[in-house]
Amino acid sequence: MPETSGPTGRTPETDVIDFRAAEQLLAARDPRGAVKLLDDVIAAHPENTAARLLRARAFFAAAQLRPAELEFTVVLEREPDNAFAHFALARTYERQNRPDQARRHFRLAAALDPNPQYLSRARFEG
Repeated sequence: MPETSGPTGRTPETDVIDFRAAEQLLAARDPRGAVKLLDDVIAAHPENTAARLLRARAFFAAAQLRPAELEFTVVLEREPDNAFAHFALARTYERQNRPDQARRHFRLAAALDPNPQYLSRARFEG
């Protein structure tokens, strides 16, 4: 009998397959499909930061900004030095017309990683 990760009968292999499929769905511009797959992965592995970051990106792509914000925040609680998560949270705040919060996270992203895209959005001069 295969090893399961919980009462749903899911196996670790199923979770990996679903994670990879969710990456493909997001790349194919189907963020809602990606979220649906990732919900089960995260239910089985709530500590999995990579799955949470991918789900946050999918929420953002689907314009579900509040769930995206919450998920990016969870990622940053676990990985405060994740420059991409700061940048993505800043973009989420920007789309919610929350410029002060956006600026703070753009600057944190740029401070953690001198990526030109992060630096250009940080606007350190003002």
